[in-house]
Amino acid sequence: MRRRAQGKRVQTEGMDLSDEARVIAIVREAGVPAPEVEYVLSTEDGLGDGFIMHRIEGETIPARILREPRFGSARQVMARQCGEILARIHRVKIEALPPLGAFDADSEVDRLTRSVETGANPRPVFVLALRWLRQNRPVEEGRRVLTHGDFRMGNLMIGEEGIRAVLDWELARIGDPMSDLAWLCVPSWRFGRIDQPVGGVGVREDLFVAYEAASGKRVDRAAVRFWEVVGALRWGLICESNLAALRNEQPISVERAVIARRSSETEIDLLRYMAGLE
Repeated sequence: MRRRAQGKRVQTEGMDLSDEARVIAIVREAGVPAPEVEYVLSTEDGLGDGFIMHRIEGETIPARILREPRFGSARQVMARQCGEILARIHRVKIEALPPLGAFDADSEVDRLTRSVETGANPRPVFVLALRWLRQNRPVEEGRRVLTHGDFRMGNLMIGEEGIRAVLDWELARIGDPMSDLAWLCVPSWRFGRIDQPVGGVGVREDLFVAYEAASGKRVDRAAVRFWEVVGALRWGLICESNLAALRNEQPISVERAVIARRSSETEIDLLRYMAGLE
């Protein structure tokens, strides 16, 4: 059961869980591997906002998936599987979906700019990355499709044969499909296997070739690179927000406190992108 208990603070980003359940049902019909939704909670249930899914056996912890021998065969095919699955997601008819948020390159750069400018301790590398993004926006706006919004290691259920399900659809939006391909390749989601850009399991070209074959659409490599920098900066700002909460003595979990230190890692990632090393 996935739910938001009554009395809890509603998250500022992401859709209602009832809408998420609808999105999952729709993408399943389109051939995307995802949990089957059995029941959406109602007010009469007294359990808050949420839904019940069928349980899928598998592993989501990246450290195990990337290192344990039993996932050796899965690691060989996951980059290509990701390309094929993303192609299916991006083919879903927008008209069938509940109302979702939308984004484009300009709006994302503007949002990141506001976050950097309002931060208590602006990081020079973040400011430099914003300049790079403004100078390297995609020449042509990409197609407008359903995007998962958080397609990465940790949100994929893995078995010994590869990907069994795509989880956590609450950030699904309408936007550029290249952003989904890019988020998967952000260095923070490689979990130490920095030489394997696709989630620590493969190389970009395997991802791109599989996506093009399954979708019939060309991958815009330059646009993917732009969205990778957006993703690295976005994650750096998320880490920075945890640090700010910690400094302001706001309630914070141990996990979030540990994540706070990773903003410095994203500075290295951004410098590598801008130097052409990624």
